[in-house]
Amino acid sequence: MSENLVEVRDLVKYFPITQGILVQKKVGAVHAVDGVSFDVKRGETLGIVGETGCGKTTTARLIMRLLEPTSGRITLDGEDITALKGAALKPVRREMQMIFQDPYSSLNPRKTIGSIIAEPFKIHKIHTDDKERKRAVQDIMEQVGLNPEHYNRYPHEFSGGQRQRIGVARALTLRPKLLFADEPVSALDVSIQAQILNLLNDLKDELGLTLVMIAHDLSVVRHMCDRVAVMYLGSVVELATSDQLYEQPRHPYTGALLSAVPVPDPTRSKTKERQLLVGDLPSPTNPPSACRFHTRCPKAQPICSEQTPPLELKDNGGLAACHFPLTADEVRRSVPTAEAGTPAA
Repeated sequence: MSENLVEVRDLVKYFPITQGILVQKKVGAVHAVDGVSFDVKRGETLGIVGETGCGKTTTARLIMRLLEPTSGRITLDGEDITALKGAALKPVRREMQMIFQDPYSSLNPRKTIGSIIAEPFKIHKIHTDDKERKRAVQDIMEQVGLNPEHYNRYPHEFSGGQRQRIGVARALTLRPKLLFADEPVSALDVSIQAQILNLLNDLKDELGLTLVMIAHDLSVVRHMCDRVAVMYLGSVVELATSDQLYEQPRHPYTGALLSAVPVPDPTRSKTKERQLLVGDLPSPTNPPSACRFHTRCPKAQPICSEQTPPLELKDNGGLAACHFPLTADEVRRSVPTAEAGTPAA
């Protein structure tokens, strides 16, 4: 059995831009995901971070086969699922599930939570007996911290945190191998976020899940994830373990993200240099040539606009796509999580 549960190679998704009413003509394309490659190991939690619009959710939806890729290859448990359709895709759906970002819009307000959680059973013809199905649903409700007696209540009768637990329960009904959590706590109160994150951690260990966590909050990612992929404008620019990424980042974009993290120690805060990115995020309809970050990078040289840097191994043990990676001294000056003893580059 392969160490990797998921393998993604050169994944591309372009959304066409058209003009015209009676006759539509393609005039361009949104480069949402452009040449993304990474693996997800069995039993790990992989974090995907980046700015809004960088392609995180689109990448997840492509792997889930909720969107058709423009090109590339997706392998799940050794099987190429890139071109599967219809009935051939249905068994694969059981192996992958998603927890959506907004618990208020991802639940059907006209259905009871019992019928919402039971829907996967009906689709895949599991627990066909009504009493058996209800008992299975109530067991799952109890597992995620919901009162089984609330089986016949509607989503509007629950708080945001409880609704997200309903979403978690629905995603776990089929006991999938792979679970995507698309910013599962960003719409919740801070006091509730920790409860949902701890629930996901406990369920991951209990059920042996592989988890892909999409998030903006860097502290959440560090708490939850074994490895982290940083995306910028449709591409993965750095991929490393949590410790490598937060203490020894090598891509300037990762360094800029981490330099924005507040430092609770006033003494250390005064010694850290904030790395401000110049300019606006380029349009995905007309992305920069070669390295897409070169228009905002403080270390950019002519080669950055001429040659695309490969995602390759750096001295910190992680992968980064950069011709001029951050040195240990630059990291110590700007990254709050970097320690004084960081090895020299």
